[in-house]
Amino acid sequence: MKKYAVSIVLCFSLFFLSSPASAQDTVMQVSTIDALVAGLYDGTMSCGRLLQYGNVGIGTFDRLEGEMIVLDGTVYQVKADGRVYTPDPDVKTPFAAVCRFGADDTIDLKEGLNFKELEEAIDASISNKNLFYAIKITGTFSYMKTRSVPAQGKPYPPLAEVTKNQSVFEMQNISGTIVGFRCPPYVQGINVPGYHLHFISDDRARGGHILGLETDTGICALDRCNQFFLVLPTEGEAFQKVDLSKDRSKELYKIEK
Repeated sequence: MKKYAVSIVLCFSLFFLSSPASAQDTVMQVSTIDALVAGLYDGTMSCGRLLQYGNVGIGTFDRLEGEMIVLDGTVYQVKADGRVYTPDPDVKTPFAAVCRFGADDTIDLKEGLNFKELEEAIDASISNKNLFYAIKITGTFSYMKTRSVPAQGKPYPPLAEVTKNQSVFEMQNISGTIVGFRCPPYVQGINVPGYHLHFISDDRARGGHILGLETDTGICALDRCNQFFLVLPTEGEAFQKVDLSKDRSKELYKIEK
């Protein structure tokens, strides 16, 4: 029975890795959110390889150097100086999630929605809240508040300590794209339960992890994903030694909001 199970997992992994085009409706994730919260910031997968699995997504970079936005097959890096960069394909990520985006549903967004009201509007349109949803919102925002963090040095501090010194950016009347995911509650410790969204402006000059917003006009596209593929770090001892048995949900909530 064990050999049979191992064979299935191995065959699936080989098929997935050799055929990234087959990953429709699949969220591919590098490492876990709790590992990132605990301070595992060394990159393990290159941006070039990440793009083999998806053209839309979010994450961060080696040493936690900025916020990642993957949009239309391009990786963007919003650093702590507020500027947007296009990193080399060899730059690695310690945590990211991507998918091959194909809209299943679209929602016309009302004017004047704040972050919580935006979440409620999307929730109201979702019939199966136990699936993963990739989100892509294009529009104009009367207000957008984002953050980024600088590269960290070893020994790495926990993420909650890093975000105490985060760079915060506030924008008015800005057009751009929001990307991210709505994850079901049972992913606690693996990803962020609920919404995790990043923003990039149309001129690719500003962006970051979203802390607050207000909509003006916009369309929200949703991609239902019923498959989840997790790639865990295998090199080095950091992931082997980190204690992932702790409940970091309260810490994560403070970091995200």
